[in-house]
Amino acid sequence: MRRWPAGGPKRLWSVPLEQGYAGASIIRGRVYHHDYDAKKSEWIVNCRGLADGKQIWQFREAREIRPNHAITRTVPAVDGRFAISLDPKAVLHCLDIRTGKQIWRRSLVEEYKATIPSWYNGQNPLQEEDRVIIATGGAAIMVALEKATGKEIWRTPNPGQLFMSHASVMPAVLGGVRQYLYGTLAGPLGVAAKDGKLLWAFPRKFNVAVAPSPVAVSEELVFMTASYDAGSVMVRVRRTGDAFQAESVFDMQHNEWNSEVHTPIVYKGHLFAVGKKKRGLFTCLSFDGKEIWTSEGKASFGLGSFLLADGMFFVMDGDTGKLRLLEASTAGYNELSIAPVLSGEEVWGPMALSDGKLVVRDLNQMICLDVRG
Repeated sequence: MRRWPAGGPKRLWSVPLEQGYAGASIIRGRVYHHDYDAKKSEWIVNCRGLADGKQIWQFREAREIRPNHAITRTVPAVDGRFAISLDPKAVLHCLDIRTGKQIWRRSLVEEYKATIPSWYNGQNPLQEEDRVIIATGGAAIMVALEKATGKEIWRTPNPGQLFMSHASVMPAVLGGVRQYLYGTLAGPLGVAAKDGKLLWAFPRKFNVAVAPSPVAVSEELVFMTASYDAGSVMVRVRRTGDAFQAESVFDMQHNEWNSEVHTPIVYKGHLFAVGKKKRGLFTCLSFDGKEIWTSEGKASFGLGSFLLADGMFFVMDGDTGKLRLLEASTAGYNELSIAPVLSGEEVWGPMALSDGKLVVRDLNQMICLDVRG
């Protein structure tokens, strides 16, 4: 729908959750998401039906996790066989999507000397055809593991002792070479998909924590942003023979623009994100760092998430739970519809959309909305 009825999109189901920001992934009519049972001290992966929200299976593991600005904050990576999940304390689990039975388990802290980031792990695993890619910090920058067995395929050495951040590994092709991008407190870097070789790194200081993931906006440009007055940087990555070089195209300071939590979306040759100059403005940026338009004077979204579908942005107000539908346009801010869909605080979790059904959450509940036209 491009216009919602007066009461907003129809709510199909809702489920209560322990406090957190963990969004859902959806595949083949099933919703996969994390939760925590505080009474039993058990960490949880849920599988439920997209149509009705009913639980199909649940994986539990005993784990003491005290609230540290909530508890859950990641999304399982799911394909036709495996649900791969990195829990708050950096343990990687591979589950059978049919039954929820654990196939293998690896602790990044024990095996790679990883340091759990402040406020727990925020990284989502990256599934490829036969492998899962995880940035570990500690004994490696990044590792590739066989999905079926958990066995290591390659690792990227970490002589600079980079720490795990809250960012997720992102696939890209730069200079004709498939690689994985990762954002650290020391700046963005690229690792060869073939063998894990560190291809390039751009030194740029970020502060306290990095949550958004770096984004390839073209075959030679990478954009990285983060919170805590860190600003943003656009890096040009060029290949000469087998060597890569990275240089700054522009560097935006903290009083210019940055996205604090969510990764910007590339669309129609522009970047879109909730960011700031002034906090919480939905913004359209050109690839040269110029502000094309913002939602200033019309709406502010706090630390809310956003999703692109059918030429429209779904954008959540992270402070109130109001959902706005915007025209995905480079010309200006054009609001199509608005509805209060959640009432909880800190509505920061990412959205998921499949088959006309939008799954969103606040701090303590997950709901499914029918947004089909």
